[in-house]
Amino acid sequence: MQLTAFSAPGRFRRGNLHTHSDLSDGVLTPQEVCRRYKAEGYDFIALTDHMIGLYGYPVADTLPFRDDVFTTLLGAELHSGAMENGELWHILAVGLPADFAPADAPGFVPVAGQESGPALAARAVAAGAFVAIAHPQWSGMTLADARSITAAHAVEIYNHGCATGCDRADGFQVADLLLSEGRELSLIATDDAHFTEPDHFGGWVMVKAEENTPEALLAALKAGAFYASTGPELRDVRIADGAVHVECSAVSTVIVQGHGCAAKAIHGDSMTRATMPLDRFARSPWIRVTVIDRAGKRAWSNPVRGHMTA
Repeated sequence: MQLTAFSAPGRFRRGNLHTHSDLSDGVLTPQEVCRRYKAEGYDFIALTDHMIGLYGYPVADTLPFRDDVFTTLLGAELHSGAMENGELWHILAVGLPADFAPADAPGFVPVAGQESGPALAARAVAAGAFVAIAHPQWSGMTLADARSITAAHAVEIYNHGCATGCDRADGFQVADLLLSEGRELSLIATDDAHFTEPDHFGGWVMVKAEENTPEALLAALKAGAFYASTGPELRDVRIADGAVHVECSAVSTVIVQGHGCAAKAIHGDSMTRATMPLDRFARSPWIRVTVIDRAGKRAWSNPVRGHMTA
């Protein structure tokens, strides 16, 4: 059984799903943000400015910056309601209609009577967006918070801006606990770039699609046909003959993770292939793969459920 990202037709397209411009709290114009990502070799981005009243509830119009080799997905970072810690929800919505009706969110502080974060996420999914739980560690999200947002497609497991700005980049505890409770989720890495610090070009997704169009990319994201990275390439992940088989660019560590404390690693020099027996994961309902290169950069597969003896 081959993971969807490697069995799907097409080729990999590199993209950033979480970015800000001067339409909200970034410092560059939408045009300049798009220019820089294109110059750095990205195939697409989603410009996801904060959809709050303070900034006029923007959904950035990036259509003029599309061309034959670079495209954009409309999107926004949605806000409404309070999490358990009393702070505002942050919900990433990619592929959002330009006329999506915003919540009543005048600023970054929750107000009485607002739409809840989970309800807002569900409304975005119903409108056709790919929705992710943004930066759980940075937000101080509890497991109860995470459980409540049942419509999300994904968890942001690496946020480069949160890594450089406050060393709170991680979303794996939330993702792994939800996976063990039976949730079907994919895992994204992003920049959350504002260009106010070195928060850009550090985390991305590699999406497998036949065409570099918003429609094809959005469908592939929803299907889980991608992997996340801060550097290394994943070239194949498959389960066969009671083992996980991984092909990748040169790395020094390959890890398979599963439910609870289930994990197993292989270490070596310039490894491009690894095989990991699945006996350690016999009671795990899901597994995922991490590879780490000698510079400490990582890539992560999406989780796969079942098939542990395939």
